[in-house]
Amino acid sequence: MTRLSTQFAALAALASCAAAQKDTIVQMFGWNWDSIAQECTQFLGPAGYGYVQISPPQETVTGDQWWTDYQPVSYNLQGKRGDRAALASMIEACHKVGVKVIADAVINHMTGSDAGTGTAGTSYQHYEYPGLYTHDSFHHCGLEPGDNIVNYDSREEVQTCQLVNLADLDTGKDEVQTAIAGYLSDLMSLGVDGLRLDASKHMAATEINGILGKMTTSPQYVTQEVIFGAGEPILPSEYTGNGNVQEFRFTSTLQDAFSSGGISSLVDTIPGESWLASGDANVFVANHDTERNDASLNYLSPSNTYTLAHVFMLAYPYGTPSVLSSYEYAGYDDGAPNSATGTCFGEGGVNSWLCQHRFPPIAGLTAFRGAVSGDVSNIQKGTAQQLAFSRGTTGFVAINNEDATWTGSFSTGLAAGNYCNVYEGARNTTGDCAASFVTVDDQGAASLNIAPRSAVAIYVGAEAPTGAVQPEPSASTTGESAPAPTAQSPSPSPAPSTPAPTSNVVNFSVVRNTTFGDNVFVVGSIPALGTWDPSKSVALSSATYPIWATSVNIADGTDFEYKYIVKKGNGEVEWEADPNREGLTKSSAVETFQ
Repeated sequence: MTRLSTQFAALAALASCAAAQKDTIVQMFGWNWDSIAQECTQFLGPAGYGYVQISPPQETVTGDQWWTDYQPVSYNLQGKRGDRAALASMIEACHKVGVKVIADAVINHMTGSDAGTGTAGTSYQHYEYPGLYTHDSFHHCGLEPGDNIVNYDSREEVQTCQLVNLADLDTGKDEVQTAIAGYLSDLMSLGVDGLRLDASKHMAATEINGILGKMTTSPQYVTQEVIFGAGEPILPSEYTGNGNVQEFRFTSTLQDAFSSGGISSLVDTIPGESWLASGDANVFVANHDTERNDASLNYLSPSNTYTLAHVFMLAYPYGTPSVLSSYEYAGYDDGAPNSATGTCFGEGGVNSWLCQHRFPPIAGLTAFRGAVSGDVSNIQKGTAQQLAFSRGTTGFVAINNEDATWTGSFSTGLAAGNYCNVYEGARNTTGDCAASFVTVDDQGAASLNIAPRSAVAIYVGAEAPTGAVQPEPSASTTGESAPAPTAQSPSPSPAPSTPAPTSNVVNFSVVRNTTFGDNVFVVGSIPALGTWDPSKSVALSSATYPIWATSVNIADGTDFEYKYIVKKGNGEVEWEADPNREGLTKSSAVETFQ
């Protein structure tokens, strides 16, 4: 079975387990409507995602930069992502597979430019939008030069002055509220289920309430962007009467914990004092803003911390989780690649798209979240960077954010049996695990060797089939900086043979963003690595793309050099630049190299 067909074969099993709690949101940042429709059908629905959050759908200023999506010219549904018909078609396609649609609604402001023409051909000036708004529809605060916000300690300034020159709507006026409510009601008429209200902090909570109250159809779900600032007068808790509020303190707490502060205390500190209650919070590891301004982990964060933070978010019962699905960028302003046509393949993305929602750990933990229930229990800690806990008697997760294997006997809370480690991916349609499984004994305990920078997640509903055999050691669950064999546990089933004392299991991993048809290999100076012959090189697995990894048995005391190569679809071999990487196996049973 090919990598692609294996991925899709796993989806039916994911869906059957995820239906219990389909609350995970995927923010499809920059995707056009046609590609979202396709991804809903091919992956999001079968994988058990509950919502897709789309980019702002209204007419905007022109330009390739991502932030042009957040400068409305009119409420005509003719934006950069597609027209009204394409939007309606996408909503219908997503609904058919059980995925609801959240629209990112920009209602605090209009454009930041003096004059121009929008994506649908509408001409405008900074404070004049024909048939919609006039100069009197906007705040003109007079508190700062240029009317722009400077002092965030002033409620009046934050909510009546301009955010970086964006024409600030007077959302307290009845006629402005009516116009905005008409736009949002139009979205509801097409089948939009929910709203993300951009820049909510810059509108009074009572004014947002007035807008929502004027809508002809109420949204099923609302989340509001209110960034907490220590000591500032505007608090996220003011907005909970309108719906969920994005809890940015969750994001920064995970960034600190997984980067250096330690994850073992997260179960004690989340939610923090004065944080939003779980039922009021919308949480995320990163969004389109934070990944660009160092306010969160992002896809380039080292040591697999970005993925492991998602494991915690999806396993821990706090808030409604959002997963960012975005693209590679070289500069802050970079807009969506490939003409905004989101493209995924197998377990990742192509054409510069990342498709984080397809990463096996994220998709697997989305299924986990959809199946488990119960409070956090059986909390177990190793070092400051090791944390395990149960969700009642339905699920168990252990996260090892250390550079060393975490070995021990863990109380899982689960009934005796063999359970697939869904951190490595979901079961396929035949019921087989994606990779390894965990054996829980009659006491609910499991003996685990959890790889560095990796995790184990098991739950009721993802049991391994009778007679399942553990796979050969691989690095499919490892992180970039410290790969190791996948977590395994004792089992009555046949297990892979242990390397002789004179042989080490050496694990290799590297981050490579590749194009469809390309594959990554390791080649080196010793026979086990092909003696520099690309035709004898060792293939790496893309199971945790963009991390490629594999394991090789190499004799103890071997000094060697190696490189990673990419074999192109056309047969061309692309070598790493000099110098060669170096390795020396020692007396440990398992060693890791990048």
